[in-house]
Amino acid sequence: MFVTPFSIFAVALLVLVVVVIFLGVKIVPQGYEYTIERFGRYTQTLRPGLAIIIPMIDRVGAKLNMMEQVLDVPNQEVITKDNAMVAVDGVVFFQVVDAPRAAYEVRQLKHAILNLTTTNIRTVMGSMDLDELLSQRDRINAQLLTVVDEATTPWGVKVTRIEIKDISPPAELVESMARQMKAERDKRAEILTAEGERQSEILKAEGEKQSAILQAEGRREAAFRDAEAREREAEAEARATNMVSEAIATGNVQAINYFVAQRYVDALKDIAKSNNQKLVLMPLEASSVIGSIAGIAEIAKDTFQGPGGGGTAGGPGGGAAGNTGSAIPRTGM
Repeated sequence: MFVTPFSIFAVALLVLVVVVIFLGVKIVPQGYEYTIERFGRYTQTLRPGLAIIIPMIDRVGAKLNMMEQVLDVPNQEVITKDNAMVAVDGVVFFQVVDAPRAAYEVRQLKHAILNLTTTNIRTVMGSMDLDELLSQRDRINAQLLTVVDEATTPWGVKVTRIEIKDISPPAELVESMARQMKAERDKRAEILTAEGERQSEILKAEGEKQSAILQAEGRREAAFRDAEAREREAEAEARATNMVSEAIATGNVQAINYFVAQRYVDALKDIAKSNNQKLVLMPLEASSVIGSIAGIAEIAKDTFQGPGGGGTAGGPGGGAAGNTGSAIPRTGM
């Protein structure tokens, strides 16, 4: 088979066209962006999808991941404000938002973000005490995010989150903190116990106070009623004495006998109630007490029968009462 030079040229031209088309067509995957350079100078950014460039003149400068990425911060030692050394590690979440700036404003973007985060962790955490460091992680994360995001903005990067994963104090420091925490809890327990005892004593004193007040009020009420009872008794005694006096003034011998007999019986009652062991010898005639009782009966009869009953009292019964009543002075002798 005879091959002419024209045929060779045509085949070569076809192959060249295929190669040019292959080099000029670019497919950008989802989540990425490509920067295009023409003679070494940035010209455009290719978005996800099919794109065509000029072969031999244009070339892909950088392929950038536009999705959110995670960068681990390795463990490092940090000296706190109160000279305590702790080991700290963390994680950084960032996203490229401007491909040309991320490609041409900084070299080795991930390495730069890592170093920036590491230095700021030491700066922020080194300005805090150990107690603040352990209890205020949200504050540390917020401060780191503000500082690092502001520093990476010129690089076309948005830092979305910075999280401190672990803070590890030395073992002896952990033991000291445990002892301190135990002492603080013991102190609070003693304070609560003392407060409870104090409250108990206060309530007890209040109860005793109320009890004393109620007892005093009870004694006052009892004294008032005792005084009232004595007053009424004195009034009754005065009325009785007045009645006896009036009876004596009118010459009623039975009234005299009643008065003397009442005093006589009261005296005997007091002697019987005495706690002293004693022997009392006294002349006593039964007729005297009987005569006094008879006198009392005559007074009661005169009282219930009224003025018309005076004649009855002067009858035989009255004479007997008079004779019995006369026995009192002889007993006294």
